[in-house]
Amino acid sequence: MNAINRLTAVISLASLLPLSALAAETGTVEVLHWWTSGGEAKAVETLKEQVKKDGFVWKDNAVAGGGGAAAMTVLKTRAISGNPPAAAQIKGPDIQDWGALGLLTDLDDVAKANNWDALLPAKVADIMKYDGNYVAVPVNIHRVNWLWINPQVFQKAGAKVPTTLDEFFVAADQLKAAGFVPLAHGGQPWQDSTVFEDLVLSILGPKGYHAAFVELDEKTLTSDKMVEVFTTLKRVGTYMDANRAGRDWNIAAAEVINGKAGMQIMGDWAKSEWTAAGKVAGKDYECVPFPGTQGSFAYNIDSLAMFKLKKEEDIKAQADLAKIALEPAFQTVFNQNKGSLPVRQDMDMSAFDACTQKSAVDFKDAEKGDGLQPSMAHNMATTLAVQGAIFDVVTNFLNNPSADPTKATAQLVSAIKSAK
Repeated sequence: MNAINRLTAVISLASLLPLSALAAETGTVEVLHWWTSGGEAKAVETLKEQVKKDGFVWKDNAVAGGGGAAAMTVLKTRAISGNPPAAAQIKGPDIQDWGALGLLTDLDDVAKANNWDALLPAKVADIMKYDGNYVAVPVNIHRVNWLWINPQVFQKAGAKVPTTLDEFFVAADQLKAAGFVPLAHGGQPWQDSTVFEDLVLSILGPKGYHAAFVELDEKTLTSDKMVEVFTTLKRVGTYMDANRAGRDWNIAAAEVINGKAGMQIMGDWAKSEWTAAGKVAGKDYECVPFPGTQGSFAYNIDSLAMFKLKKEEDIKAQADLAKIALEPAFQTVFNQNKGSLPVRQDMDMSAFDACTQKSAVDFKDAEKGDGLQPSMAHNMATTLAVQGAIFDVVTNFLNNPSADPTKATAQLVSAIKSAK
């Protein structure tokens, strides 16, 4: 076949392709995220498959590690070079920062067509907007203040599920005496600060938590209660595995799943690991609010912020991604795999396990008062600079056996002032 005949054949073949196939050649949506653990990878696969089903190309850009810090480094490099992805996993105040740079696209047409204002809790919708316009789409709501328990390990140790901090330490002593690791933990700054913020929520209460991490109130940050938080954190650290340095959270979760450890303090994304291991909530594992935080809900919302694009077909693919992220079918499958709570308010929760159903009830109850609070450790309460300053103080304290709680409290205030 000569060159002309080959060209004619290619053109003829193209004319027979459906529009969806042609769109797939040009409509690409690149997504930068850090959903990389076993359960998280299954969750993001559901989003990828729906985008492909709609006739577009999904370009995956998964960056593991650091609770998203590594992914943000990649995003900043891409943005500076004028080549941002179509969507990136961005949370909380960071959405406002990216919006202020003029890099995010307006999603109001998609939002209006799909009734987002009615579907989303008001607090969630506000976080997704910049200057009154939607620029991001939420995919879930995580609860951070959970304690995960292996009931078989507790039974062997004769321990009781704790509801107070005093009961937590009693259980930890019993687990330790029975030869188990009382508290599985990964020694990374964001994990250390997850434990820290749960203690702040427990000891200072939701109003004190808000004053400390949202308002950055100096009186609260220097209070005797904050010294008590550091004192308690030091005690909690004595029940962690000594070999925790640098360990990823899912490796720590595996210690509880396989019966080596009794407890883990972690957000509800930890449930995705239990689910991936074939375990059943309420039978093989238990989820309870971190002791002393009953009635409070520290939230972490995963969202995809959408960047301005140039190609029309890529913009269509991006709009499709934004639309399907809030559709009931995706919300169900994604959150079942992720371990989180669907962000839509009209979801039938009967398809979810006991932990997620409990989370849904607690979210609505916390929403009525002061209990609903943004997670500091997960980019929801303050700037990355302030968060980084808190991380440094907390991690240095937790890894120094001779650290003084009073001095650590003073260091916390000083570090936050410098980071503002």
